[in-house]
Amino acid sequence: QVQLVESGGGLVQAGGSLRLSCAASGRTFSRYAAGWFRQDTGKEREFIAAINWSDITTYYADSVKGRFTISRDNAKNTVYLQMNSLKPEDTAVYYCAADSKYSDMGSPDYWGQGTQVTVSL
Repeated sequence: QVQLVESGGGLVQAGGSLRLSCAASGRTFSRYAAGWFRQDTGKEREFIAAINWSDITTYYADSVKGRFTISRDNAKNTVYLQMNSLKPEDTAVYYCAADSKYSDMGSPDYWGQGTQVTVSL
């Protein structure tokens, strides 16, 4: 089992930045792919970004490409999502996720509880 706990959400004005963190515990997290999803009220959960275990391969949704950056520190068992140039449409609950296979990050096995990000005009 892998346990994931997100932090760093909050309220920010449009154009601002936030950095989300996802602290992992349990199995050898450094060998797991990780990623971020988000879900706004009344909408389906949306994939945002993924990173493989070695911090070499990343993938982003078009909606955040160039604005968000995913990274990880395996020594700290932590994955980050740096969010810049935030827009009101980025408002959502953001979820950290993990899976033993990078190719399965579209439907990962492990999820955090989520952290709210609200972007105001």
